[in-house]
Order: sequence, then structure tokens, then C-alpha cells
Amino acid sequence: QVQLVESGGGLVQAGGSLRLSCATSGRTLRNYAMGWFRQAPGKEREFVAAISRSGGSTYYADSVKGRFTISKDNAKNTVYLQMNTLKPEDTAVYYCAASRISYGGSSRLDYDYWGQGTQVTVSS
Repeated sequence: QVQLVESGGGLVQAGGSLRLSCATSGRTLRNYAMGWFRQAPGKEREFVAAISRSGGSTYYADSVKGRFTISKDNAKNTVYLQMNTLKPEDTAVYYCAASRISYGGSSRLDYDYWGQGTQVTVSS
């Protein structure tokens, strides 16, 4: 079993930055690929970014490519999402997830464990 706890969300103005963290416990992070998803009010949960089990490969949704960076620190059992040049349309609850698939994936079905989410609000 893996427990995931997100932190770092908040209110930021458009153009600003936030760094989300996802601390894991129960199993070491190196055993899992990790992903970030987000869900805005009235919308389905969507893929944001993923990082492979080894940390050597990363994947991004087109909407965040060039602005967001996913990384993982296996020693700290923590995965991060650095979000720069934030836009109002980035407003959502952000969830981290762990996958047994080595590369992660962009589908919710690829992930086995989920955190409770952290709210990110970007004001215009």
C-alpha cells in the first residue's frame, strides 16, 4: 500500500509560480512511476505530467508543456511539480498518483494509488 500526500497548493496571480509536492509512504518511490492530474469544477480529471520509475523520462500534457516540470527525489520519497507562468485555466485540484507501470502513463487507469489533492487557484 502507498500513501500519497500533496502539498504546496494555494492562490497565485496569473504569471506566477507554485511548486507542488507529493510525499509518499509505505513503499519506496523508486518502485513506482508517478503522475500529476488535475480536475477543474465541472470537468473530468485530466493528465498533467508523468515521470518514469527511473526518473529518466518525463511526459506532459500539451497544455502545460514548457511551463510545468515534474521531478522526483527517491531519497526523500517525494515527487514535485514545478508550475511556472500559471494561467487562470490552470485552476484545479491537483492530484498525484503512483503507477506500477514503469513509464507511468496518461490515463487514470494506469495509476494504482491516489492522493487527496491540493487546490491551485490562479487569479487573472
